[in-house]
Amino acid sequence: MTAILVAGGAGYVGSHTVVKLLEKNQKVIIADDFSHSNLAVISAIQAITGQSVKSYRADLTQLEEVKKIFDENEISGVINLAGYKSVGESSQMPLHYYRNNLEIMLNLLTVMEEYDVYRLVFSSSATVYGNPKELPVKESAQRKPTNTYGRTKVMIEQILQDLAESDSRWRFISLRFFNPLGAHKSSNLGEDPNGLPNNLAPYITQVAIGKLPKLQIYGHDFPTPDGTSVRDYLHIDDLAAGHVAAMNNLLDSQDETSRFEAINLGSGKGYSVLEILQAFEEAIGKKIPFDYTEKRLGDTAESFASIEKAKRVLDWVPTYTIEEMCQDTWHWQLKHPNGYDNE
Repeated sequence: MTAILVAGGAGYVGSHTVVKLLEKNQKVIIADDFSHSNLAVISAIQAITGQSVKSYRADLTQLEEVKKIFDENEISGVINLAGYKSVGESSQMPLHYYRNNLEIMLNLLTVMEEYDVYRLVFSSSATVYGNPKELPVKESAQRKPTNTYGRTKVMIEQILQDLAESDSRWRFISLRFFNPLGAHKSSNLGEDPNGLPNNLAPYITQVAIGKLPKLQIYGHDFPTPDGTSVRDYLHIDDLAAGHVAAMNNLLDSQDETSRFEAINLGSGKGYSVLEILQAFEEAIGKKIPFDYTEKRLGDTAESFASIEKAKRVLDWVPTYTIEEMCQDTWHWQLKHPNGYDNE
């Protein structure tokens, strides 16, 4: 049985995607350097699914390490979730981000071609749109990111487009997803950031559980109804299902014209930081202290998705409410107050 290689498969999005694949009886191989994830994730995946999963501790910026994985396995497709992802850090360390994120993709594509594997789902980002002129933002919108992280995504998408145009064997889907929230219903998989969280949800729950003193809200003078930035949030389980749907689409597709597709994944709604905070306070049952601080370099005011293409091409729709996203995030934090550190 051929396998799907999930690069970055021990991370937040990757681990939930692996669970979804295993639940569909798909053989999976995880490749991760575990620099922003934890080995305990592998045990959690196996406990949830009742299936073993093969994993490699691999630095995918090293071509020989990628080749080793393809040498030892029969792979039919790749889902690439590997890469650095902090918007703020990317603007402070641009070379670090360009080198890591582009090298990983270039190495995967080089080895895939060598082993006649021509199906890849790329975990892109809604940051490629920058400050969209029209909302909800459609896939046809101009790609004009305001930060280095987003620019690495645009560059990789261009590489995929060029490759698809050069050789009809290639098929790519680039998933431009918005902000994931939530955790697996078992509360055994969730978001476990290293150090100070870059994302809103773990920051809120770590304040609620007493690990951090108060939430820092970046900016309160955006041109939005309450002055805080507005984003599209979707449940991590829905996001994982979208990755599986995209992979299945590529493996099943006989469409010669559709070699590269960009598809949004989101809820199709916008929520401000203060609205998300209120939803968490209701889920947790107490007020969360916060301070306003300066905007981060590269932050945009408002962005939420048009998801009509995902419905049409992937037969995918989000199924969770914002309340469920916050509740599942909180249940994960309660069960794992120190993340995976003590497991």
